[in-house]
Amino acid sequence: MPTDFEADLAAIDRIQAVPTILEVVCRTTGMGFAAVARVTEDRWIACAVRDDIQFGLQPGGELKLETTICHEIRQAGKEVVIDHVAEDQTYCRHHTPAMYGFQSYISMPLVLADGSFWGTLCAIDPRPARLNTPVTIGMFKLFAELIGFHLQAGERLAASEANLATSEADLLDERKTSELREQFIAVLGHDLRNPLASIDAGAKMLLREPLSPKGMTVVDLVQSSVKRMAELIDNVLDFARGRLGSGLTLERDARVPLGEVLEQVVDELRAAWPDRRIETRLAVTKTVSCDRARIAQLLSNLVANAITHGASEETIVVHASTLGGNFELSVANQGEPIPPATMKRLFQPFFRVAARPSQQGLGLGLYIACEIARAHGGSLDVTSDQEETRFTFRMPLAQAI
Repeated sequence: MPTDFEADLAAIDRIQAVPTILEVVCRTTGMGFAAVARVTEDRWIACAVRDDIQFGLQPGGELKLETTICHEIRQAGKEVVIDHVAEDQTYCRHHTPAMYGFQSYISMPLVLADGSFWGTLCAIDPRPARLNTPVTIGMFKLFAELIGFHLQAGERLAASEANLATSEADLLDERKTSELREQFIAVLGHDLRNPLASIDAGAKMLLREPLSPKGMTVVDLVQSSVKRMAELIDNVLDFARGRLGSGLTLERDARVPLGEVLEQVVDELRAAWPDRRIETRLAVTKTVSCDRARIAQLLSNLVANAITHGASEETIVVHASTLGGNFELSVANQGEPIPPATMKRLFQPFFRVAARPSQQGLGLGLYIACEIARAHGGSLDVTSDQEETRFTFRMPLAQAI
């Protein structure tokens, strides 16, 4: 993978202390050239330069790596200090001083906080210089550590800025997605309800015309299908609002006694299922501020579930009370207990327990009932054994204001 030297040049350029460091290096040592170099396995690039001896190298300039001593420094990980090349036993015959014409040389490794080698802080001069002292070596080490620290901090800052940009982009995408979700829900409701309303209006118009007994039967079937489809659409829209939108919205009202609303729901279900016995035990003695239409929907879903899965010869019991600071609504039926594996999935969307081949529905009833409970700050729980299966909705009255 090629090294992005433009990024390296920019990283050094952002460190405002580098020109000052190079100036201090030259003034303190008396040397005429100092540089910060990026050194890789096969490249030597000048990233910052102070040139008082017309060495001729500018930022971005490159030397062949094998002609430099920095290549050896990268391999050894240690500084090289030469006071006087002609008198240095190690470097007096080295090709680099002869090629570039310097007598004094010092180069300190630039190592990042994670231990990786980045480059060197180096200086040269055609004259000898007294460099191999604790003060000079310590100064170079300090400057090298300072540059390494800034490089590492710059990388972290760049990463943070990239993450921030990504987060902002993600947030913008989420907003756009949220808008699309709301539009989807609105279009879904419009495009599904309008044709159904036309069918319902046509059926009512036919009822005002003279019809044969067979025609009346067909119109009744159409109206029954319209009602069932309307309920399915309501469930799909509620699912979309709960999972794709911002959740179910509530319109709280305390003016209509909740007990009357619950009785009306049960009366409608009795009319729809005349062969089933549904008993109410209502003791709603306190005002309950809630969305009455949603609570009615919750009760209707629970009773419909009991009718579908409960023993047909046994009574379904609806109980409601406002005792102990809570509003509690439960629906109980007898029949086979719910298996433990099924209990874990009852409130998941589209989960259906097969009761009979003709069973209809999307498997959203209990899920939506649970969402209604959650929207009211309450909970929906179930218990099931050989004696009865009971779904219970509890809502603190203090949270229902």
